[in-house]
Amino acid sequence: MAHEPVQAPAILPLVLQSLDDDKALEPVVIDLAGKTTMADHMVVATGTSQRHLAAMAEKLIERLKAAGRNDIRAEGLGDSAWVLIDANEVIVHLFRAETRSFYDIERLWQMSPPPERGTGGLEPTGGNDAG
Repeated sequence: MAHEPVQAPAILPLVLQSLDDDKALEPVVIDLAGKTTMADHMVVATGTSQRHLAAMAEKLIERLKAAGRNDIRAEGLGDSAWVLIDANEVIVHLFRAETRSFYDIERLWQMSPPPERGTGGLEPTGGNDAG
């Protein structure tokens, strides 16, 4: 009898619970459906210090690995004001407050996508068209 493949647990609830357990400030979930194919959701949260960011990131990575997710990538784990964790279907940005305010990535990703070509949007001009 063949066994069904084991599905990985839903990552978003695990991420949110981990950040809540570690006292992340102002977590925001951004639905990326229709905006990009790189992930399903983006989570943005704030830490009180670089040490807090590092601790939240390390705990989140540990919890994801304990849930069977061994393909996690992270950037900025050293002395940084911004840590990025790529858990495939969920991208997590952990910021110091001033860095989060400066980059304001929530606003960038919550914008409507540009109009499709040929529907009144701006068309690129110039270039070498084959033909």
